[in-house]
Amino acid sequence: MSDVVEKTLTALPSLLSLDSQPGSAKLSSSSKLGNLIRGITELTSKHEEEKLIQRELLLIKEQVSSPNTTMRQMKELMVRAIYCEMLGYGVSFSYIHAIKLAQQGNVLEKRVGYLAVSLFLNEGHELLLLLVNTVLKDLQSTNLIEVCMALTVVSQMFPKDMIPAILPLVEEKLNHPKEIIRRKAVLALYKFYLIAPNQVQHIHNKFRKALCDKDPGVMSASLHIYLQLIQENPEGYKDLAPSFVTILKQVVAGKLPMDFNYHSVPAPWLQIHLLRILSLLGKSDQSTSEIMYEILDESLRRAEMNHNITYAILYECVKCVYTIHPKSDLLEKAAKCIGNFVLSPKINLKYLGLKALTYVVQQDPKLALQHQMTIIECLDHPDLIIKRETLELLFRITNEQNVTVIVEKMLDFLQINKDDHTTIDLVGKVAELAEKYAPDNEWFIETMNTVFSVGGDLLQPDIPNSFLKLLSEGFDSVEEDKKLRLFAVNSYVSLLEGGPSKLPQRFLQVICWVLGEFSHLREDLEPDVVLRMLAKLLDMKSSSSETKCWVLMAMTKLCSGGAALALVQDVSETYSSSLDTMLRQRAQELQILSQDSKLQAKVLPRSASMEPVEVDSSLSFLDGFVSEALAAGAAPYKPPHQRQEELSRSKALNMEPYGLSLPIGMSSCSVTDRQSPTLLSISSGLSGDSADFSHKGSSAALKLDGVKRLWGRDGYLAKKEAAEEAPQVEAASPVRSPSQRGDTDGSVSQTPTPECDQEKQQLASSLFVGLATQSSVCLMGKSEPTSQRFRRKPKASGGSEPMSNPLASPSDGADNVLPQNLLDSSDLDVSSPEQTHGLPQDPDTPNGSCTAEEESADPMAEPSAHEDLDRSRDSCLSSHLPAELSALSHSEITSLCSNQSLDVSACHVQREDSVVLVVFVSNRSDFCLQQMRLQVQSEELEVSCASDCPSEELKSHSVAVCQYLLTVQRPSVHFDLSATVSWQLPAGSPQTAPFSYKLPLTGFIRALRLSTEEYGAMWLAYSHDTKLNLTLMDDDQDPLAATLHVLKRKLQLHVVEIIGVEAIVACCLQQDQPCLMHCRVHAGMLAVWLRSPVPDLPDCLLYHCQRALQEP
Repeated sequence: MSDVVEKTLTALPSLLSLDSQPGSAKLSSSSKLGNLIRGITELTSKHEEEKLIQRELLLIKEQVSSPNTTMRQMKELMVRAIYCEMLGYGVSFSYIHAIKLAQQGNVLEKRVGYLAVSLFLNEGHELLLLLVNTVLKDLQSTNLIEVCMALTVVSQMFPKDMIPAILPLVEEKLNHPKEIIRRKAVLALYKFYLIAPNQVQHIHNKFRKALCDKDPGVMSASLHIYLQLIQENPEGYKDLAPSFVTILKQVVAGKLPMDFNYHSVPAPWLQIHLLRILSLLGKSDQSTSEIMYEILDESLRRAEMNHNITYAILYECVKCVYTIHPKSDLLEKAAKCIGNFVLSPKINLKYLGLKALTYVVQQDPKLALQHQMTIIECLDHPDLIIKRETLELLFRITNEQNVTVIVEKMLDFLQINKDDHTTIDLVGKVAELAEKYAPDNEWFIETMNTVFSVGGDLLQPDIPNSFLKLLSEGFDSVEEDKKLRLFAVNSYVSLLEGGPSKLPQRFLQVICWVLGEFSHLREDLEPDVVLRMLAKLLDMKSSSSETKCWVLMAMTKLCSGGAALALVQDVSETYSSSLDTMLRQRAQELQILSQDSKLQAKVLPRSASMEPVEVDSSLSFLDGFVSEALAAGAAPYKPPHQRQEELSRSKALNMEPYGLSLPIGMSSCSVTDRQSPTLLSISSGLSGDSADFSHKGSSAALKLDGVKRLWGRDGYLAKKEAAEEAPQVEAASPVRSPSQRGDTDGSVSQTPTPECDQEKQQLASSLFVGLATQSSVCLMGKSEPTSQRFRRKPKASGGSEPMSNPLASPSDGADNVLPQNLLDSSDLDVSSPEQTHGLPQDPDTPNGSCTAEEESADPMAEPSAHEDLDRSRDSCLSSHLPAELSALSHSEITSLCSNQSLDVSACHVQREDSVVLVVFVSNRSDFCLQQMRLQVQSEELEVSCASDCPSEELKSHSVAVCQYLLTVQRPSVHFDLSATVSWQLPAGSPQTAPFSYKLPLTGFIRALRLSTEEYGAMWLAYSHDTKLNLTLMDDDQDPLAATLHVLKRKLQLHVVEIIGVEAIVACCLQQDQPCLMHCRVHAGMLAVWLRSPVPDLPDCLLYHCQRALQEP
């Protein structure tokens, strides 16, 4: 142990540059940090350590406050403060001095200052604002080390509100001649994208430039951004799939520098990133998947090395093969690889195999049949992690025939499990399986009773709630409902008679509700008997106040006079004076309703739980009360997040930039107390300024004599002495087939007895029943071809016919700007931006735009056959537009879905006060379509029918037109409408077809005409805002006017007033959703500040402003 401490002390000077003398290798005896570390290691108790650290902190505090302390001494003081902070002692007094050291010192001193700041502060710390100017200065420095340090701090902990100030400087660093600067700039932009994605939307093309950087380090750093982008929108990056495949080919072929190798494996972490990206791009896309087959086959072949990192690559390959469009050869090789993992004697590889098998069994359930005996053995494995993962695998293959055996295994594991997280997870799975595949009522109730007993108060609230809802709503059969409820009543009565003191509180609450609702179904059970059972629960010391409320509510439902009336009165009097408000209220209800049976029958009818409850989520019945209160001077309601913002605002520093002047007409108003809400809602991933580490110094080495060795290199060791005495045989590689290592496996495995073998065979036949005969196995989380036992009330549904949807094709709208200098230019086939200038840049391009001035097409270009068809359809359907809409501008009429029977197209029309969605349904068949219905809905928009729907019959080769009025409920950059059309042929079954339509926010923006005085008053009233620097239009005379003209033309904004280099602009979505914009020309950029009463509107509008200024 002393050797380790000595080596640590020797390495510290070179790491932290404490000794400026060249060639210094050892920590001198006079070093204060060395003395501190030695002193701590020699202590024997925590109390002595605290006394030593407190003396050290007093000394540090005195020295950092001294004006005679030099920067070199301050550097050593900061290192000692860092060490104390790492031990868990607060050094908040040194935070400001760390910032000063980063601002004023030389390169080595700034390095320690930046290190201290990154360890001391988090993203929301108020002192971090003092570092902004230092970061700006260092980003513009010619010293590479200073630039690197600034970029490192920016990517770790820079505040979200200050991103616009440094974003242009970080963008410039993408073109820096040094690759380390470019790499750190990419990581900083990745951090920006994670915390503020809207502020980096305009530089996606620069991400592509980083992807094709000639330095592999910069290219690998850009993969972090692309993995995040593709997870959110895989369709927008399909065109990059060949490029990712080419990069992976060159990595696997070893064309990267040797520095990227790890144990002779070429860039393993880069391979893992690329495999994850390819799996996202190839999912449900055959054409994209076909590009990947060759390199996936090569990756599986080349990864046959006995090392942990190659196992990780193989695992990602297997997941990718089973995620993309399937190919039989690859599936065979991946299945073989999984089998080698599962059969490996190493515990870590066996766990990896079970993890992979759990993932792929959703696509190929029969794969589990090949390893059923191994899975059975894993159920009895001494390692609990292996057993837990095996149960997860069994959960994925559960069906109606094996549910009882699998649930029994899960419950057996819960009896020995001590981990709360595992208990919560498993009881949820057992409850889900019981509701989905229960063979009978008795088994379902008994299983749920076990879940409530084992899970206890750790249960998630939705499990008992779902159980009670299931009992309440009933199923398809009234007789089955009664039997299930009656069995539940009998079961719970028996539990209360046997002694409820050991039952968990949540289980007691379920029992109280069931007996209160359904105990009358048992004819031989008198209400008085149930009331006495419930009253005993009130006398138990273990009963919580919440449980007692459930008991009183159940007694209220059951008390209808009789012999137990005196008991009810005693209970109500006892709890009427309780300090708990809820208990007191329930006791009052019990007392009043027990004396008036008519009122009780009216308030608590027996059939009430089985009737659907209509909930007025808008609380419209309180409108009159609210209006009266507001008229009387009451304060308007503020949501919790707004109250939190105002509370934080009173404690926050003034962070308004000095460079932005106030809008015209507001100079006399004070708005310094109005802070940006984005400034106050910073969410830091750090839980505090320091970590709490317990440290016990000891100079003596650990004494392990006589301690039994349970863990080894291969994991948990066998307990039997016979296994320890067996000759050690080198473990076979998991990528070799079982036949190739038969001798090896046979030498370490024990020969099972015939009785054990027979028992495992029987268990396997019970667990894996139904997998071999089913073509499509019922998998958890997937659509079920079989009917589940406890099914909710049926909903009307019709057959669906496959429809062709042109919008579902892979997007070709993203620019492919990868140059040909990435690693190996001969293998990369990409095009330049000029070659793809005709394609839209946004992958989320809506179905149609509705601008008043559109760029005309090239008159010399000849239209293609597809364009002729689109133009003829557009002109044909345009004639069916209603007369009141035909004179207005509308988007291009887009075909949404089509088949042999009908064709659905749509466009949107902009009226002055609203947007109208027009849907054209064309009957393409020779028959009359009957029972035709169209339903349109959206999460962000309120959709209402603007005209009478067409008749239920649509004649042959005719067109029906439907109009829907769209109103914005929650602003978004683009709005998605999901719709369903249903119809029936004269001699056919009902058919349905889903389709979707997308339209931009710009279709809803309208000019808001205000005076300057009205603008100033509204500006002060709004709290949701955002800021960003936009690019000015090139105009020698007046760039501000030219930029505002573009925004006015494309976004229909209203320019209120322009004075000098400032302007104020206004717009709205509806009359109650305005947005104000203040613009100022500053440092060659347009500084934009938006405010609105609607939370998301400023960010969404700012995105479209960026797009409007970027597009030609």
